[in-house]
Amino acid sequence: MQLTDAQPLIVAILSIVVFLALCAALVLVTVAARRPSNIPLATAAGLVVLSLVVVAIVPWNVPLLGGVLIALLATALAIIGGDPITRRILDIATHGEVRDGTRGGILVLDSRSDDDDDSDDSDRVHEVLRGGITIGYLERIAVVAALIAGYPEAIAVVVAVKGIGRFSELANSAARERFIVGTLASLLWAGIIGALVRLAIW
Repeated sequence: MQLTDAQPLIVAILSIVVFLALCAALVLVTVAARRPSNIPLATAAGLVVLSLVVVAIVPWNVPLLGGVLIALLATALAIIGGDPITRRILDIATHGEVRDGTRGGILVLDSRSDDDDDSDDSDRVHEVLRGGITIGYLERIAVVAALIAGYPEAIAVVVAVKGIGRFSELANSAARERFIVGTLASLLWAGIIGALVRLAIW
């Protein structure tokens, strides 16, 4: 059997392997979202990177149905998996010292009440970066869609809109650190998965 005759079989096998790897990664990040743990998240990230390496090294074009399935699965993985991955990276970066707020933001000290010695802790803290979880989901959807569509320039628009929208809340150093680290982690996760899909289907 010539190599050209074997290529469709190799592509089919690799498509199945990548699909199963992405399924396993999705299950692992879903489990980690309910019970945070480093091992499932690290394993999921390893499976995603391994899949990216496979589709980058092996020249292949996934059949249409396989490409659609991989694209849908990978998009779900990028959106859902980005939350626990980003949260874990933020915990590592802040050493778990930043408290979460009730509306998806973080609680920071109010610099205006530093001079007021009579204020209690509830008066001195306020929540910033509210709605971060929802914004993260939307951000990852936009990044993956931009990469799959072959329009990576749209990522700059996403970052610009997010930066402008959060500008007034970035006076606090904890808020700045969380914004930068969280945005980069979320973009990196979505970017890797978007690149994986792009390489697999085009």
